[in-house]
Amino acid sequence: KSGLDPSGAWHAWGMACLKAGNLSSAREKFNRCLKPPMDLNQLNHGSRLVQDVIQYLESTVKPILIADDDYFATLRELEATLRTRSLSLEMMCEGKIQHNSYYQECLFYLHNYGTNLAIISFYMRHDCMREALLHLLNKESPSEVFIEGIFIPSYETGKLHMLENLLETIDPGLESWGVYLIAACKYLQRNNYYHILYELQQFMKDHVRAAMTCIRFFTHGAKSYTELGGKQMWLLKIKDHLKVYLQEVSKSSGRKKMAFTFRKKMSATDVSRHINTVDLQMEVTKFLHQCESSGTPQMTGSSLPTLFGNNNMKMDVACKVMLEGKNIEEGFGIAFRVLQDFQLEATEVYSKVAKQLVKQQKYSEIRQLHKCVNESGVAAKNDGDNIILNCLNEFKNIPAEDLDNLIQDMDSDENKIQAYMMCNKLRSAYLVSVRQQKTRAVQLVQHVRQLAENSGDDVVKAICAQWL
Repeated sequence: KSGLDPSGAWHAWGMACLKAGNLSSAREKFNRCLKPPMDLNQLNHGSRLVQDVIQYLESTVKPILIADDDYFATLRELEATLRTRSLSLEMMCEGKIQHNSYYQECLFYLHNYGTNLAIISFYMRHDCMREALLHLLNKESPSEVFIEGIFIPSYETGKLHMLENLLETIDPGLESWGVYLIAACKYLQRNNYYHILYELQQFMKDHVRAAMTCIRFFTHGAKSYTELGGKQMWLLKIKDHLKVYLQEVSKSSGRKKMAFTFRKKMSATDVSRHINTVDLQMEVTKFLHQCESSGTPQMTGSSLPTLFGNNNMKMDVACKVMLEGKNIEEGFGIAFRVLQDFQLEATEVYSKVAKQLVKQQKYSEIRQLHKCVNESGVAAKNDGDNIILNCLNEFKNIPAEDLDNLIQDMDSDENKIQAYMMCNKLRSAYLVSVRQQKTRAVQLVQHVRQLAENSGDDVVKAICAQWL
């Protein structure tokens, strides 16, 4: 008569029927006030009213069903429960849920008025993981329901292995679980749970992604190559994963195409290239670990460079290897392979190293670098000379004798003249210029005379004028 919403009254009446043990009457009353959710896959446990009903029913059930008050019967039940818990989830669920009217009542309300997440969470609470998984598959629920309802509770309660075993039992190829497993991996990565991620990737036999996780274990948080020296086992694991992947690819290429839709794919060429990178990183790690142990000063930088980074980081590795050895020659071989394997800009790296050597006042090492580059067999004509030319911006800081030695090491007379001009050594520039072919010599001497005039060097200006 007053037009009030009667659902509260029906709900209270239904709860009273439940408490009185009148289950069928309770169903009838609740039918008047409970409604199924609009979206069964929403990420909640349904309406508060449904949750109240389930909560009450669950709290009413005794942990172990007892046929009578006989203590021996109780012990037998306990023994049976413990045995089935360890033997099979399915048996456990049959014994515990199917033969208990209160649990059956819970399932009635959940299936009629609850969300998929509520049903799955109910199964998980009562150790019925298999039923939870089958429900997920049958209803084709989205991956968020799997994460919230099954995956998080599994690893939080230490039942990840149990979950993995069940996934494999239900579908040995794991294809039905592909979407869910990839979602679980993304979730773990977002939350930085890399150890659980690595375990899951190994279970999935997703060797390429497992190798990528090992790269993170190797590089993450390391402040020195001494630390990386102690983490080399991860490099071996990366290689193992990639080799197993190669074997699987070669096995499957003979047969019909493998279905591995959710596992990361990579061409055999790329995998071989990555294995080569790992080998080279092992060599770099051993070398730099040794250098740091013997107390060679480190090249300072914001993060520790490895060959798993971008090209700039790889170039930093090449620089570091050359600069941290006892001398340039010691690390040049490894650095040269890094430059070749990744097709890096060699001249840029050599210039960077040379500038660092100027700062460290190791001028004889610059000469050695020039020699190594020229003897490498793949340097372009002016590569060696450019190393020295790039250092000469700092000529005011280089002692005269070392500066002369550096310029004299140059291969091309043109480059020597340019270097002498840069350093205001105009007399030396004149002496090299006059040795050139006549037409070119005239041009060069005119240039030297002009520079002498600009800088007020009357002696060199007069010599040039006389020669011309």
